Amino acid sequence: MSKGVGNAVVRNRVKRRLRALVATRLHELPATSAIVVRAQPAAATASYPTLGADLDGALRTAVRRAEGTR
Repeated sequence: MSKGVGNAVVRNRVKRRLRALVATRLHELPATSAIVVRAQPAAATASYPTLGADLDGALRTAVRRAEGTR
């Protein structure tokens, strides 16, 4: 996680939130999936529901691309 997201306290909070959000969505991904989640600076001020919605959109796009459809 880049220092552009914020200081150590903010980065760790964003990391914990994203880890929890990803954990609840892992069952929706293909079993052989490997994902990397990269936080942008806006994640520091985003609400939990907003982070979840953004993550859902990113995962949908990633799965579509992996399946070869757009």
